Amino acid sequence: MRHSLLRFAVLLFAFNFSSVYGQNPSLMFPIQPPSMEFSRTWLLLGPFQIGTREAAWGADPLEYYGGFTGITPNDNATFPSSLAPNGFLGWSSIDAKGLENNSSTSKVSIHVHFPGIDWAFLQSIYGWAALQYQAWVRGELVIHGGPQAVVLYTDGVLECSVDGIRHFGGDFYSFRKAPLVLNLDSGRHVLDLRLVRDVRAMGGIGDPTIEVHLEAKTVTTQLEADLERVLVSDVVDGRLPSPYGSVVVRNHGESWIDIVGISTLDVETDAKLLSNMSIGIAPGQTRPVAFRLSINGAAPTARTIALQYKSKAQTDPGIVHLEFIIKLTERSAYEPHKVTHLHPSGIVSYAILRPPSPNCTALPEGKAAAPVLLQLHGAGLEADSTPVAHALDPVPDICAWVIFPTGVTPWSSDDWHTWGFSDVEAAITNIPSWIDATGWSGIGVDVDRWFVSGHSNGGQGTWYTLTHWPDKVLAAAPVSGYLSIHSYVPYQFWLPMDPHRRAIIEASANSFRHELLASNGKGIPILQQHGDQDDNVPAYHSRFMHHLLEQAGWRSTYNELAGKGHWFDGVMTTEALKDFYREHLTPSSPSPEAMLDFELVVANPGDTGSKGGVRVTHLKDAGRLGKMFVNADRNTGSWVVRTDNVLAFEMEKMLFPVVDLVVDGQRIVVPSSAKNGEVHSTVALQRRAGLWDFAALSRSDGLRRPDHMGGIHAILRSKGRFEVVHHGPETFRIALQISRNLHQYYAADTEISSRASRGGEADGNIITVAVGHHLPESHDEFPLQVNIKTSPPHLMVRDEEGRWREYGGRNRELCSAIFIRPTAVGKLELVVWGASLPALEDAARLAPTTTGVGQPDFILLDGRSRWSGVEGASLGFFDSYWNVSGSSLVS
Repeated sequence: MRHSLLRFAVLLFAFNFSSVYGQNPSLMFPIQPPSMEFSRTWLLLGPFQIGTREAAWGADPLEYYGGFTGITPNDNATFPSSLAPNGFLGWSSIDAKGLENNSSTSKVSIHVHFPGIDWAFLQSIYGWAALQYQAWVRGELVIHGGPQAVVLYTDGVLECSVDGIRHFGGDFYSFRKAPLVLNLDSGRHVLDLRLVRDVRAMGGIGDPTIEVHLEAKTVTTQLEADLERVLVSDVVDGRLPSPYGSVVVRNHGESWIDIVGISTLDVETDAKLLSNMSIGIAPGQTRPVAFRLSINGAAPTARTIALQYKSKAQTDPGIVHLEFIIKLTERSAYEPHKVTHLHPSGIVSYAILRPPSPNCTALPEGKAAAPVLLQLHGAGLEADSTPVAHALDPVPDICAWVIFPTGVTPWSSDDWHTWGFSDVEAAITNIPSWIDATGWSGIGVDVDRWFVSGHSNGGQGTWYTLTHWPDKVLAAAPVSGYLSIHSYVPYQFWLPMDPHRRAIIEASANSFRHELLASNGKGIPILQQHGDQDDNVPAYHSRFMHHLLEQAGWRSTYNELAGKGHWFDGVMTTEALKDFYREHLTPSSPSPEAMLDFELVVANPGDTGSKGGVRVTHLKDAGRLGKMFVNADRNTGSWVVRTDNVLAFEMEKMLFPVVDLVVDGQRIVVPSSAKNGEVHSTVALQRRAGLWDFAALSRSDGLRRPDHMGGIHAILRSKGRFEVVHHGPETFRIALQISRNLHQYYAADTEISSRASRGGEADGNIITVAVGHHLPESHDEFPLQVNIKTSPPHLMVRDEEGRWREYGGRNRELCSAIFIRPTAVGKLELVVWGASLPALEDAARLAPTTTGVGQPDFILLDGRSRWSGVEGASLGFFDSYWNVSGSSLVS
């Protein structure tokens, strides 16, 4: 039976004396009472249906009633829910666990479960998708004494509200990198938490509970260094193999801070900021600060570094020093060790490196270097953890450069895709610098030949690598890997939507659905391994990919281990894997043969390399797969190519000359360079007016750059720090949210400002946050415009037929949009716009956070998505000329 509302009020809103002093009389007069405390009792409303990674789209049924924040508890109130018995549910309460309070910190754990739901029956019908749900809880944070600056950690929470102000993003994976910074007055502050159960993050075995952990800490310093996030290389045989280091800092104050320098406290150490300009830290912002480090003489275990900063407050005290300690670890060159490198975005990341064994001393004639062995870790693991860094210790004599990348975060950022795979490539290309820095005299490295392997999420990353960069992969060993997030936990519990909308959402993830790209693995030796008792990633995933490869004309070796689960000691060094490593990573291993008959499937040219020397650069319609069917004759040099949904492609680094070329039945006059055996020349073909012709592809024709393709997540291919530029009143909070989420989920660096840097001052992509009339204009030909001459302003879209259409109808004040567009200086811009501040909040939810959300190139909202999800959106893709594609839906 539910408690009465009177008891709710007593439990939740009346000060609970025992929560401070407990029941121990000796504590009746503590010397240092708690500065704050969370409530013991929380109000609960749920469960409601939610699909896999659907929450970013809104899809909150309580929004139909104005949203949970605006709903007053009522014993008689009921709300429809497809998960509840009789189809309705009401308010209840739960007691928090693990409540801890001291003079500066308060902690609480909230465990939510619904024993009245027959989860086992639902799962028997709908599988793991039925174990996902959403709910809301309401509690308090009580501040004692005067106003305080508080950092709030929200482990396991995707969305929360503090005193009615919403914050989307939270800390779903419990990274604890970028907490909320709040300035709270004395008294009670209402916390509303939206809880989302996710099988990938929380598991699919047992009672489907949600556990979240909150921690609030008072802070007294304006700038704080996160001592858990100081990153430097290990010292290798007395030398520092990489100069790059970083420290994460957070601004707790209400004024901006400029970091102007860095210094060391001993003469044997030198440090310099990588940035040539001061580094601005906005109030509440968390940023990584990159620096260059050098050491002289014997390396002690620790060095003290000091950042120099000044506040922009009127009472500026001048330069202030913030000290932190770097801990140096000495390693041998032949043992796994940490090496830092620069991610393309400019942040400092790291990988674990193990050079080739000293027993690998001779290479056959024609081979000057050893390949790279990539070992991709699973979700929730750091590359420097023992299970990862020492996974290949039982095979010490591998003749390869072994790299254990991080992917930047324990979840490899975006599952080893756009941001995470950029980190893999950066770690590989950093090896020659390691060779120079350490004075290595052993075998060199071939950075373009990869043996890729990985476990769990790393197994999925292995499929991603071999299906996207087949010409670089000499062999692959996916272990206990899943096919794609769509096949891991099905999306069938998403709210109903027009099938066209669903098609666009699914198409936006085509590049990560490896089951669609299986034919790209043809010709690559593949060993699959999976335990038949795996209850985390069922063996179905490996069995099905083995089946798909067979249908693509290729056979992998499939090794299913009887009685084995998802993980066990030695999972990456079973006898079958050891033999596979030796077969393909010994000096006598044969070079790959040229592919003569193959199919290349491309979902996104921006993240897909060549196969057999053929690379697709542009698709006709980004909402469909592009396909190349190639048949070549090595003896005659003839090539016959058939295309589907391909606008342009290149032929490069061919293993034999192209003497005769037929594309889609059209005979092409082949350049003499390709005919005469200059096989490393590149020729590009583009379809114009129905005919193929050689062309130099360039943006001068308005052609879209490949690195600007791939939906909203293309913004993650930033070549430098992000600029988050906010325009209009009250938009700073949203800019800060986007900055916080990019650091939380990607460890990214962002510079927040009220105007974009002039061309050439910064290399990174731009994120524009604007409300109402304050959106900077794009060029006149861009097909998505905001008409700022009306009140309120409204969206105009030029459809695939060239007609301009108004979007929003009667709900203009609720209209918002998020889309990518090119800039005049070659950067990519992500526009986040709302006709009003509440509308802007809707669009900002769809900026990159977790994977699997499914954001295409543009999304238009009119407020209905808050409760109806994708059905309340118009969305689609831009084609290769930045026009709205025919597969888009604008209504």
